[in-house]
Amino acid sequence: MAELHEVEEWLGALLSQLEPAMRTKMLREVARDVRRIQQNNITLQRSPDGTAWEPRRVTARTKPGRIRRKMFAKLKTAKYLKAQANANVAEIAFVPGVQRLVCVHHYGLRDRVNRRGTEVKYAERPLLGVNNDVEKSVRETLLNWLIE
Repeated sequence: MAELHEVEEWLGALLSQLEPAMRTKMLREVARDVRRIQQNNITLQRSPDGTAWEPRRVTARTKPGRIRRKMFAKLKTAKYLKAQANANVAEIAFVPGVQRLVCVHHYGLRDRVNRRGTEVKYAERPLLGVNNDVEKSVRETLLNWLIE
C-alpha cells in the first residue's frame, strides 16, 4: 500500500508539471480509449471482467429470426456513451436519458417492460467497468504523454 502512495505522489508531481490544456488533451485521449474498450465489450456482449452476458430470454414473441440486432447496439454509440475530460478528470458515462435503463441492466434490477406492463427482473449485464485492458491502455497513454 505504501508503494501505491509513492507512485501516486510521483505521478502527481509529473502531472502537475503539465499545463492544464495539455492535461485536458491527455485525459481526453484516455477517455476516448477507455470508451472504445467499453464499446468493444458491449459489442462482444461481455462484462468488463470477460464473462459472457446471460442471453435474452426466449419467448413466443422472440422466436429465432425476430431479433434484428444485438443487445444495447445503440447504447454503445457516441450519442449515448459520452467521454468527457477536463484538466483534472476523465469521465465515461451514459447520457441522463438512458441512465435508468442502463442501471436496470447493469445491476440486474426490476423494471416494467412498458407503462402498464408486467414487472420483469432483468439479468445482471455489467456495461461499464475497469479491467486489465483499461488499466493497460490508461497506463500506456499516461506514460506516452509524460515521456514526451
